[in-house]
Amino acid sequence: MNYSLYPDADDKRNFELPGSKPHYNPDLYGKVQHISLHLDLDIPRQSLSGICHITLTPIRHFTHLTLDAVDLHIQSVFVDNVSHPFDYDGKTLTLHLPSPPSLSQDLTITISYHKEKPQRGIYFISPDEYYPHKPTQVWTQGEDEDSRYWFPCFDFPGQLATSEIIVQVPPDYIAISNGELIKTEEKDGKTVYHWLQPQPHPPYLIALAVGKFAIIEEQWQDIPVVYYVEKGREKQAKISLGKTPRMIQFFSERYGYPYPYEKYAQTCVEDFIFGGMENTSATILTARCLLDEKASLDDRNTETLVAHELAHQWFGNLVAIKHWSHAWIKEGAASYAEVLWIEHEYGQQEGLYYLFQQAASYLEEDSSRYRRPIVTNVYREAIELYDRHLYEKGSCVYHMIRGILGEELFTKFLHTFVNDNAYKTVETVDLLRAIEKATGYNLAPLFEQYVFRGGHPDFKITYHWDNDTNIASVTVKQKQAREENGKPLHLFSLKIPLAFGYIQPDNKPQLKTFILKLEKPEQTFYFSLDKKPDFISFDVGNYHLKTVELDYGFAQLKAQLLYDPDIISRIYAARAIGKKNNIEAVNTLKEALAKETFWGVKVEIIDSLGKIRLNQATTVLISHMQDNNPRVRKAIVKALTQHKNISSYNTLKNIIVQGDESYFVEAEAISGIGKIVATGSLQDKQEEVISLLQSILIERDSWNEIIRSAAVRGLSYLNTNPKAADIISQYTSLGIPQPLRQTAIRCLGEVATAQTPDKITSILDTLESILPETFFFTQMSLIDALGKIEHPKAVSMLTDLLANATDGRVRRHGEETLLRLQEKLGKDKTLRQLQEEVEKLKQENQELQSRLALLETKNKQASMPVT
Repeated sequence: MNYSLYPDADDKRNFELPGSKPHYNPDLYGKVQHISLHLDLDIPRQSLSGICHITLTPIRHFTHLTLDAVDLHIQSVFVDNVSHPFDYDGKTLTLHLPSPPSLSQDLTITISYHKEKPQRGIYFISPDEYYPHKPTQVWTQGEDEDSRYWFPCFDFPGQLATSEIIVQVPPDYIAISNGELIKTEEKDGKTVYHWLQPQPHPPYLIALAVGKFAIIEEQWQDIPVVYYVEKGREKQAKISLGKTPRMIQFFSERYGYPYPYEKYAQTCVEDFIFGGMENTSATILTARCLLDEKASLDDRNTETLVAHELAHQWFGNLVAIKHWSHAWIKEGAASYAEVLWIEHEYGQQEGLYYLFQQAASYLEEDSSRYRRPIVTNVYREAIELYDRHLYEKGSCVYHMIRGILGEELFTKFLHTFVNDNAYKTVETVDLLRAIEKATGYNLAPLFEQYVFRGGHPDFKITYHWDNDTNIASVTVKQKQAREENGKPLHLFSLKIPLAFGYIQPDNKPQLKTFILKLEKPEQTFYFSLDKKPDFISFDVGNYHLKTVELDYGFAQLKAQLLYDPDIISRIYAARAIGKKNNIEAVNTLKEALAKETFWGVKVEIIDSLGKIRLNQATTVLISHMQDNNPRVRKAIVKALTQHKNISSYNTLKNIIVQGDESYFVEAEAISGIGKIVATGSLQDKQEEVISLLQSILIERDSWNEIIRSAAVRGLSYLNTNPKAADIISQYTSLGIPQPLRQTAIRCLGEVATAQTPDKITSILDTLESILPETFFFTQMSLIDALGKIEHPKAVSMLTDLLANATDGRVRRHGEETLLRLQEKLGKDKTLRQLQEEVEKLKQENQELQSRLALLETKNKQASMPVT
């Protein structure tokens, strides 16, 4: 059965893969009051012995009860201290009761179980022959439905309960879990940690982290704020996590609800399979987020990661989702919390540009991968929903709500939603109810267009001025809309502000704003004005998620770029001017770059210059290479890689040799120099570049291997050079630091694309040796590599990888990649068949022409007179 919910996705790949179906929460037996886990970890043997106590208040009569429990060895089941029979199929545990329970009395279910060498849910990290310095750690990851892999439970987000963990670990280890540390004690040569979470939360947020951690303690009001990191990384922890107390203050005020838990801990662990996980009061983060001083100069990813996971303590933990289909409520809010924090910490322009980048991330997924409604219950596994529609588009929806309501009412809505739903579960409709209760606004139309269906408006704006009548005409076309049987489809109905800008004597613009009611595929609006405007600005404030194409005169675009007070409108103008692709565009962008004060707009101007492949554009870019902002310098380096000339080459080489205060500028230059010499007039410098990149691989360590990884990426552009492939292959071996190794695996696929058949076979053999590995990031890198190699063996290897994959994200990425690869090979096969048929027709035609010529010759000879 096809459960398609995507009428807007005519030309998009479908989100739903084979096997997708509607998902609903299970029927409830009652209310789970408490979950208590008694755990004994055998870290050397990577095993877990546990006793799980579940306290349940029945709400109906039943004689059997089913819990989620995957790949556990179930030893016994007791109900109220009485042993009961059970059935277990490796996925669900079914208890059989002799009679229905009393509705006036709680049940206590006690399950004893054991787990050896788990692959999901709980992870044992330890050193081995390839990575002898890796720390020994144990950590859990419950979202989406992986708690069932390490303890029996009703594993869905709408089941809230208090919890506790009593865990035995070796005496030199520390155990961190949810809530408050009740006590520690020594017992039988081990240390017992007793953690209690007194507020109810979903089972996927129950967490444990164990290791030999250094502890950094801070405080917000009377609440401990604690960072746990590998010993020796305390300085990096303070650099990376040190703003947490101020963030707690900020979000407590922003959401109108003080931080609700006994402590806030952040534990940084090795080999974590997400960036971070917001376990209630006990967030777990990847150790890769820990920055050194140089990385902290221009890396805000860690700061926004910390803000994101902290915001979940309100959105997701305090206010829990009822079903995974509504996960955007928490993930969109946490992603928008990143925007709110950046705006608070660095200013409004920074926040707006950060949101603009989030929107661009969603738009890229929508255009190149698939389109779907934000809210859908049709999937195979809930983890498939965790995409850019959920996070980035969800963030944009919160921003649109803010734009419609205004600051005061938006704040009132946030306070109402959080306070009314604390320790409860919510669905999307509860957001609408809170908005209406707090503000009186009914935003159901907005949600219907942006949340419950896929897509966004694609606007084309055309402007004309009539000097005779002083009338401005503005045409707004919704390019995504079309008609079918006389009925408009994919149409958005929105009220969007449009402003006419007038530059004052002090060069400050004055705006005259009108509201456009957009409800047709194409509409023209007429405005009687006192005088001709210098520029127009569509969607003043830029609150709406959309794409914009500006189709009007160069003078208006130039004035908009130079004087529009809105940074996003200036960016739209820069892009429109860049598409003119001429010397006038270069000169205008040059003027704007010199005048611009905000780095984000500079980056977009630079991007437009990079696409204009004129020597004058190269000169402008190089002249700004000393900009104080490293993000601007990085953008210039990236733009220069599109100008494959000796000036660009020398500029990048100079950065590589002399260095830069930013890792990211250096890395962009290192990878970019390979791109510059890959094709075109500088191919004769490939050997020089290979030698340079090889020396970097040998000599230059850096934070998270960012520099050496850049060298590998630089080599991957040289996809006709077998030496480049051989060097990359060396860094795919076990023992190479993981960030560098994963980059090398991906890049081995990139460099294979134009190699000889023998070299491709060798590359596939190398990748095949990696196939048995099960580490998440290795598998994802391997999928990326194989997806680049259009060869039947790559298809076979992807099929084998998918047959053994356990992570839903690996399966999803692998299946999408396999489908694309099969399509490419199919098209190539069809093309080859057509070419063969054409060649055959040519041959047959040639033979026919030869036969005709022969017959004509014979006829001529036969008709010649005899002499």
